[in-house]
Amino acid sequence: MILDFFLVLMVYLFTYHFEMLFIKPVKTDLQQYLFMAPFFLLPYTYIMNQYGAYSRLSVPSIYDYMWSVIKAISISLLLLLSFIFVLQVEFISRSQIIIFCVALFVGVVVTRLILVWWYFKRNVESKENFYKVLIIGTGERAQRLCRTLHEHTEWGVTIIGYLDPDRTRIGEEICGARVIGAVDDIDQVLGNKVVDEVIFAVPRSMFSDVSYIVEACEEQGVKFRLMADIFDLKVMRTQLVDLAGIPLLTFEPVAQNELQLIMKRMFDLVVTLLSMPIILPVMILVALAVKLDSPGPIFFAQERVGKNKRLFKMIKFRSMSVDAEEKIKDLEDMNEAEGPNFKITNDPRITRVGKYIRKLSLDELPQLFNVIRGQMSLVGPRPMSLRDVALFDKGIQRKRFSVKPGLTCIWQISGRSNLSFEKWLELDLEYIENWSLGLDMKILVKTIPVVLLSKGAV
Repeated sequence: MILDFFLVLMVYLFTYHFEMLFIKPVKTDLQQYLFMAPFFLLPYTYIMNQYGAYSRLSVPSIYDYMWSVIKAISISLLLLLSFIFVLQVEFISRSQIIIFCVALFVGVVVTRLILVWWYFKRNVESKENFYKVLIIGTGERAQRLCRTLHEHTEWGVTIIGYLDPDRTRIGEEICGARVIGAVDDIDQVLGNKVVDEVIFAVPRSMFSDVSYIVEACEEQGVKFRLMADIFDLKVMRTQLVDLAGIPLLTFEPVAQNELQLIMKRMFDLVVTLLSMPIILPVMILVALAVKLDSPGPIFFAQERVGKNKRLFKMIKFRSMSVDAEEKIKDLEDMNEAEGPNFKITNDPRITRVGKYIRKLSLDELPQLFNVIRGQMSLVGPRPMSLRDVALFDKGIQRKRFSVKPGLTCIWQISGRSNLSFEKWLELDLEYIENWSLGLDMKILVKTIPVVLLSKGAV
């Protein structure tokens, strides 16, 4: 990234002097010309990073890398031209732009070729530069680690051998390397062989040997790693957290990047607050209609289950009679939904205005205040009542509480009330496992026509 950063600046300056010397005199002051450089440089660096140009030194093929460079230059150039148009910049000519793009493409590809195919590969292929790893264990986890290392030859890692609890396995070949001793031989192996790192890849039952191996590695200054998949769990992220000197190994079943969660929260607040000048007049009209239609309060507040099963008061416009909650027990036999859901097509508790505001989802508008308070998000699994949660019959159904509930989710754009509870839950879990800011925006955009056309509303 640093190399590309300086390369872009060098090519940018080269373009300025090349045109001045060989094409036509440039009247633009150099400082004024350099002012426009960040408008290309920053987007270019970001896009190259998004295409994985900085995640590893090797690339699948030079053609793939060239295509990534072409896309990054093209997108960055479009952004630069947009800034030129908006700022009405006249000192950058078309010839400068063409020379700059061609020179940058050649420069980036050539430097990467030199870096990867000459310097990097030459050093990786040199045996003395290999990173030498000793694996403790020979089971499935150890073999999985071995296969992973073999698949990434560009890492320059070689397995010098295995240590196994069973001495009878000494001499066996596993994934191209031999068992060179028992676990008890760790001191001798570290003392006689070149070892850069020891990786512990045995079952939990052998944890009693960990302290002995760690001490042996510490004595001889060798790095020690412990494979963290010790419980064979399907987790999205594993990380080691230092809590005032206490190391905590953390398993997260749901990938929740802190920076992306902050951006999600900012997005919720910005969109909600910007929509208020339009939403508030609509809410006032709905509130008047609810008040004039039937006796009782304008709003209906119900305790719902939020993130990590924290309870909060969810606010809605009242669309049912005041005694709707008491009547639900008498109507249980009329429930048309499967699972914890409660749904009646012609629910006798719904008021006249309630039928219309529910059809257009206007009764949900006050939940924007729950979003502002941080109890809900614009996108997320719908918050469920205590009655519905009490009827859950599977543990995995509670995984939906690992994220904030929302106003809309995948179920909203896939049938809403027409879906079975099992399908609803399946879509919620799909959202949780594949969550991203891009997915949130996609769901919000698709929700608009679904709400306007009242698809699946009850």
